[in-house]
Amino acid sequence: MLELLRPGGFIMIPILACSILALAIVLERFWTLRLNRVAPTHVINEFWRWVKKKEVNSHRLRTLQESSPLGRILAAGLMNAKHGRDVMRDSIEQEASQVVHELERFLNPLGTIAQITPLLGLLGTVIGMIKVFAEIQFGGIGNTENLAGGISEALITTASGLTVAIPALIFHRYFMRRVDEMVVTMEQEAIKLVEVVHGDREIDIEGA
Repeated sequence: MLELLRPGGFIMIPILACSILALAIVLERFWTLRLNRVAPTHVINEFWRWVKKKEVNSHRLRTLQESSPLGRILAAGLMNAKHGRDVMRDSIEQEASQVVHELERFLNPLGTIAQITPLLGLLGTVIGMIKVFAEIQFGGIGNTENLAGGISEALITTASGLTVAIPALIFHRYFMRRVDEMVVTMEQEAIKLVEVVHGDREIDIEGA
């Protein structure tokens, strides 16, 4: 690693920092954005059994709220169900906006890394070429070692920037798509809850 950092110049320091940060974000998001954590099937099925049998109470609402992000949304809706459909829907939307914000945490920085690391690589390329032309101007083309060093710096920073940016961009889009899918799942369960509570829909536990 140090063999690449030295010829790459000081621009390699922020590129390396971006690579470490991107790796940390990717690992953290893989752990956080698990479906069995965001919308665990067994918890949701148990919740619908409570609703079907009219066994929902404050203790079970607290358990649901603490179980998962989707549980928080459903619990928020049930806590305000007695105030009417509109209030119930508003409470669900408010809680859902907070949940979605948490699901998208760190994705903006990951997207920023995907955008800035190629620019850092380009900056390193420009600096390396400036050194090459300065060496040619003041020393001619006889000192091939210095010329090769400048060209090497330019190529290494470009390659390093792209090496960090490409995976960061791929994972950014992957996680955004994953969040979108989870949002759709949570939205469907929330709509189902509103319709069931207000008598517009029967509960099908098998399909829950």
